[in-house]
Formats: sequence, C-alpha cells, structure tokens
Amino acid sequence: MSDPLNAFVPGSQVFIPGSADEPLSELSFAAKDIFDIAGHVTGGGNPDWARTHGPATTHAPVVQKLLDAGATLIGKTITDELTRGILGINVHHGTPVNPVAPDRVPGGSSSGSASAVAGGLVDFALGSDTGGSVRIPSSFCGLYGLRPTHNRIPLEGILEQSASFDTIGWFARDPSILARVGAVLFGSAVEATPSFRLLVADDAFAVAGDAVSAALADPLETVRAMAESSEAVRVCPTDLKDWRAAMGTVQSWEATKSFAAWVDATNPRFAYDVAQRFFDSATISDADVEAVGPMRQAHCARMAEILAPGTVIALPTAPGPAPLKGLSQTDMWDMRSRISLLTCIAGGAGLPQVSLPLGMMDGVPVGLSLIGPANADEVLLALAAAIRG
Repeated sequence: MSDPLNAFVPGSQVFIPGSADEPLSELSFAAKDIFDIAGHVTGGGNPDWARTHGPATTHAPVVQKLLDAGATLIGKTITDELTRGILGINVHHGTPVNPVAPDRVPGGSSSGSASAVAGGLVDFALGSDTGGSVRIPSSFCGLYGLRPTHNRIPLEGILEQSASFDTIGWFARDPSILARVGAVLFGSAVEATPSFRLLVADDAFAVAGDAVSAALADPLETVRAMAESSEAVRVCPTDLKDWRAAMGTVQSWEATKSFAAWVDATNPRFAYDVAQRFFDSATISDADVEAVGPMRQAHCARMAEILAPGTVIALPTAPGPAPLKGLSQTDMWDMRSRISLLTCIAGGAGLPQVSLPLGMMDGVPVGLSLIGPANADEVLLALAAAIRG
C-alpha cells in the first residue's frame, strides 16, 4: 500500500483479511512492530533486533482476536527502538509524519500507529503503553487513545520492555471505533454514559502550565458539566517527581533485564539517546529497586484512596503540544522528563487512562485525559463517546 506518512516498517508487506460478518468486519487496522504476526519478523524498531530474530510462528493473541472479530490487518508500524522512546523518533526507519502537524514529531513509541490512524490510512491501530506510548502520540496527533488497566489485556506475543507497566492500547479518530475495539478485546460492551464524580488534578495542570490549562479550559468545563460533582485535588501528597522516580527506577531496571543478554551478545546499533538510556539503566541495582518499593506502594494506595468507584480524574495528557522536529538532546531529555511527570500518575498505579483530542494550542492538538479506577476501562470509553457528543 501507499505510505506517504512513513508510518509502516520499510519493506514489510502485511495484509491479512479479517473474518466476514463479524463486529469489526468493515474496519482496517495496523499493529506496532512489537506484535507477532505469523510469518513476519517482529523487528522492534531496530535492524539488529530484526536481523537476530526469526519470523513469528503465530499471531499475538490480541491480533488474532481482532482478525477473528473481522478487522483486516494491513501493516506493521514503526516504533521507537525497543519501545524506549516517547517522541516518535527512529533513526533507522525514519520518523513517521505527524499528519496534523507535519513539522512536529508524532510522539512515541507507538509513533507509526498514531501516524497511520491520524492520516486515515487505517481505522484504528494497536500500540503499547509503558510510560505513555499510546497517550502521548494521541495527544500530539489529535487522536483518541486508551491505555488499559495493567494486565487487563494479556501481553503474550509482544516484545516486552517492562512487565510491571507494559500495556496494550489502541488509537482511533472516532471514540465509537475506540469503544468497538474495546468491546472485542475486553469481551464486554461499552454501556450508556455512566454517572461519575470528577476530580481535577491541580498538580498535573501545574506541570503542564498556564497555556495548556487555558487550551483545555473549555473541554474541562464540558466534562465538569456532565459530572454529578466536581472538586480540585492534589493527586500526589508530596511531589509528582517522587512517583516519577519510583516508576522510572523499576521500569529502567526491568528494561535492562529484558534486553541485557541480547545487547551483550549482539552489540547492537542504537541511536544516541536510546544507548544512553540503556547505559544509565545498567547502573540500577536490586537494592535501588527495593528502596523505591515503599513509594510505589504509597502511590498505588493514594490512587485507590481518591479513585473510589464512580470517580474520574481529569488532567492534561501531555505538558504541551508536539515539539518541533530537530530537538537538541538536552531539549529532548527535558521534554521526556516533563511528560513522565504526567504519565506516571496512571502508569505507576496500573490504572486505565483515555486521552481525548479536545484542546488546541497555537493550532496544534493537546489532549485532555481521564483516569479511572482499576478495570473501569469501559466507563472511560463510554465517557469518551459521550463527551464527543
């Protein structure tokens, strides 16, 4: 197929029709190049990973489930190397185009999936979200995107980075398609708009700053008007940097464990920033991971405390619109650091979060997110559809 957006893995040819007369039969989808597709190498965004791994023998269960539900798979999409990025940059395959802001990055690591959906090449696409890799591209590309409750969708058949935080998510331009995919993957229909209590995360809005808060003011009022009640809250009793540090320590440690043997045996080619992340994470010890255990527990306990059933938290998805291409390494690290202050809130506690493309800042999208209690994924999908109207 034509790929004007550089969304798909170069040289990959994938076309697998879905079953006829099923719930998703008229829809097409793509899958991030971390999902096993029978007969194809799962490349993980790195040519040395692709070179040292053979073709998959079966489809990842989540891919098979979508094919059985009628959706047609039309390609494997570019990812940041081994999912270790958040801006969507890949020095080997090229950076996918952000269709709504071509001079800006698409966000990663599910960059190709977001690009393909935003550009209308497919109806929806699979991605993964460990530290924000569905939520951030959703915000940057003006899409609906869901990070599900951790372990709600089995991870078999994917290239894993960090088992404590990895999730399988997806993108769509329309919330009704987002919900239809959810009904298949969760095995339960999205119901009518639920009643809910709204909490507005003041500390998260402070991270994003005044300009983003202003861009999301009207969408936030729309959500507030739908709620039974609304109040401001500081989600983290101390500082969001504490939650970010705890999650970052464990995530980096697990990523090192996931790839250490392969890196040692292969001496692969990495982009500078990816190599730097592996280098830094190699210094994290088991004792470091044990030391952040109490903070991780406090994080989960705090979120469970404020997210009683029927409660939803509103916050900015990202601390700003998509950055312009050509960021310096210093600016790239700064942006990643600010992003993780927001994405760690749901990610560190294993909670579902949906990003809604409801704000604009200087003509570029900024997303508003809703976080729900564990396993309230269907509630978030129903709210996304209701807010869209």
